[in-house]
Amino acid sequence: MQEFKPVKEGKVREVYDNGDNLIIVATDRISAFDVILKNKITQKGAILTQMSKFWFDFTKDIVPNHMISTEAADMPEFFGSEGFVGNSMKCQKLDMLPIECIVRGYITGSGWESYQKDGTVCGIQLPEGLQESQQLPEPIYTPTTKADLGLHDEHITFADSVEILEKLHPGKGAEYAEKIKGYTIGLYKKCAEYAWEKGIIIADTKFEFGLDEEGNIVLGDEMLTPDSSRFWPREGYAPGKSQPSFDKQFVRDWLKQNPDSGYELPEEVVARTVDKYKEAYELLTGEKFA
Repeated sequence: MQEFKPVKEGKVREVYDNGDNLIIVATDRISAFDVILKNKITQKGAILTQMSKFWFDFTKDIVPNHMISTEAADMPEFFGSEGFVGNSMKCQKLDMLPIECIVRGYITGSGWESYQKDGTVCGIQLPEGLQESQQLPEPIYTPTTKADLGLHDEHITFADSVEILEKLHPGKGAEYAEKIKGYTIGLYKKCAEYAWEKGIIIADTKFEFGLDEEGNIVLGDEMLTPDSSRFWPREGYAPGKSQPSFDKQFVRDWLKQNPDSGYELPEEVVARTVDKYKEAYELLTGEKFA
């Protein structure tokens, strides 16, 4: 059996070169505040992979995505071994654009903190009198840089994103920036409407895009998982306060309350996090997580 070693390793995912394509593996690692925690969240990688698969299938009419297959039978034998089944995705190779495409439909987190200071989020002026967790009149696009492991992403303006992309792709910067902004808003609106009907509010999320060999924009990375999004239960939602969540905000909150934890979670927090991820998956897909 051919052995594979990752060619790229992020906080959560590992990327393996498979010749004409890539195998992206979502591990059971979890990160918060750009730090990899000492615990692993059992089954988390498989939940993330299967959730991304669901969303990629759901949105392929808006923009093509990089997913080829999540079936072990479609991958080298190595990825049929323990630790890879269910959490591996065979993907198209892309030239990734170095922009994190963040869209916010509700005001929360760092956006709420910024709004309280000067009424803006990432330089975008918002209406007066908004409450914490309130839905925005329209989703806003707040891109960031895509930082290397261990570094922080930086908020940028739309004009900055044009400049960054123009340097990499002369003559195409404005076109690519406009397209990924449009795709980001379009994807969010379709998925947020669907999730609402299933009992989940998608407060915000992020997407990443790349170029295929013909220069077409393709959706890559992960999609609308609890690691890349804020999911709130629709039931009990009320503006004016922070919301309970299905995502790793629960972990972030615990870490904030326990600054001396050394980034190690107690077992009950690990178990509750797994349960939240599973619950979100099952509500959204209508299927039990196996």
